Amino acid sequence: MQDQQNRRIPVGAVAGVSALLLAVGGGTAWWVGNSGQVTPTAQVPSNSQPSSPKPLQASTEKTVQVYWLKNNGKHIEVVSSPITLKEANQPKAVLETAFEQLLTGPTNPKFTSTIPQGTKLLSLDVQNDNVLVNLSKEFTGGGGSASMTGRVAQVLYTATSLNPKAKVWIQVEGKQLDVLGGEGLELEQPVTRKYFEENFDL
Repeated sequence: MQDQQNRRIPVGAVAGVSALLLAVGGGTAWWVGNSGQVTPTAQVPSNSQPSSPKPLQASTEKTVQVYWLKNNGKHIEVVSSPITLKEANQPKAVLETAFEQLLTGPTNPKFTSTIPQGTKLLSLDVQNDNVLVNLSKEFTGGGGSASMTGRVAQVLYTATSLNPKAKVWIQVEGKQLDVLGGEGLELEQPVTRKYFEENFDL
């Protein structure tokens, strides 16, 4: 009897251990099976999202106006010529490029400029609604009152092409320009489009 009991006890223990292993093994299999299903499910939203264009590429192109003079037969008028710039988001960079074109001169034979050749843009700054334009001394040379008025208009309107209500401070060699030319064209600084239209006539 003792031999039979001694044999039954290990068998029961083995059966219990086997059941435990089966339970653990089944749990492990269940975990592995479910974990294998969760991983791809978590990746689906990111993979299913459609690709979108980079926002910077859509906002880098900018159009700015450069202003010239045109004789319409009765009087001189200020006319705009658009130029499109790529990868220029900052107003300062846009206006600097516009002034480079302005000081180079018009390519359209219908347009003219009274800004003397050799005039250079020494610096340009944009702060809120204020634009500071610093030009070289060539800007003040030659021409009568009509020429002086025309070149001020070209600078003013080009400087305010991004913001027509902006105030423009015009300097020559770092000094504020209060009187232009030998005939004494007086400027009230800052200059605005409204002020120019009320006080000057081309």
